[in-house]
Amino acid sequence: MSDRRSEDPSGDEPSSSPISDEVWEQFIRDNERSIRDSAPKEPSARARMVTERLKREGAPPEGWRTGPTGTPKKGRRRKAWAIIGVPVAIAVALVAMKPSLIPGDPFGGQSDVDEAASPLPAETAPPTTAPGAADPEIPTLDEPFAGSPALRWADGEAGIVLPKAKAVGAVSKDRVELALQQTRKLLVDANLNPKVVAGARPVAALSVLDPKQPKLIGDLNTALRSPSEAHDPLSMFSRFDPGEVRLVGDVIKTRGRITFKKGKFDAVAVHADYTFVYPVVRTDGSTEVTRTIVRRVIDTELPDPAHYNVTAGRLMVVKYDEDAGNSACDVNDGYLHPQFRSQAPSASATPTGPAVDPYDRSRDIGKESGDCGTVSRT
Repeated sequence: MSDRRSEDPSGDEPSSSPISDEVWEQFIRDNERSIRDSAPKEPSARARMVTERLKREGAPPEGWRTGPTGTPKKGRRRKAWAIIGVPVAIAVALVAMKPSLIPGDPFGGQSDVDEAASPLPAETAPPTTAPGAADPEIPTLDEPFAGSPALRWADGEAGIVLPKAKAVGAVSKDRVELALQQTRKLLVDANLNPKVVAGARPVAALSVLDPKQPKLIGDLNTALRSPSEAHDPLSMFSRFDPGEVRLVGDVIKTRGRITFKKGKFDAVAVHADYTFVYPVVRTDGSTEVTRTIVRRVIDTELPDPAHYNVTAGRLMVVKYDEDAGNSACDVNDGYLHPQFRSQAPSASATPTGPAVDPYDRSRDIGKESGDCGTVSRT
């Protein structure tokens, strides 16, 4: 099931590693004479095979001199072949003896596997599409992110990368840095602290919020103490019932970004948009693994206490949206309740909304319907 909540208190493939021109030039200078003197007059069978293959294809092997997206850089490719073309017999002989020198290892066929498992670079702009389909693998205790786009996402706090602070308007660089650090602390404790995820009180997250902000702290305390549909702690915190499920391993996958700009109230405004992926297993001894995906979009500000009645160093939360994928919509006990493949869905939780991809970070969850829907994948 997919469930969305919104609160307003007053969202490249890694490049290959081509051999640089300088390295090839150095190689040629150091080795041309010795290889020419010692190499047999007749190339080996494997060298002839490689030579014929290169002539037939009329292009370098896949992965050789490629750009960041895996396509040739035309200018550099011409330059590269101008350098490499003269001693081609030397290069062919060397490749025949040690194919692993070619980036991507075209003879070994391992480059695609390594690329599929390599971490994604940090997200620096709003995505425009959903991530591509992953292999249809079923998650296990040993591989809880198998078959998930999150396999290549960052682990936990490593995925919450702060931009470099700088002054905005009259707001100093130090105040911007403080606002960024406090927002990060809120995200980490609310979504990645293992104790909080297991139902404990989010003490560190609450400590960064301004107690002078009307209703916010009171509403959150009520939600934590007596969860209900009207006061749901899941709107701010990710929590599972420890008597029902537990995390698999100690990794929660994270992807998103933080930006900042000049805000109201002589403040810096921070915008955070993150998705967290939780692999869980039931506590009844079952080994069946499923995943719950939670996306949070939070806007915070750090007003100037010299001009406003606020607590110095504490955040004011302007807005917070939450979207949970694979969690029961008909339970309001303050916990996420994942659905497992082997379980029949609750009769009272008939989906009324559309099916959504919980990994699609291009969606604007702040404008979507709050109806209970289904997820296209977990």
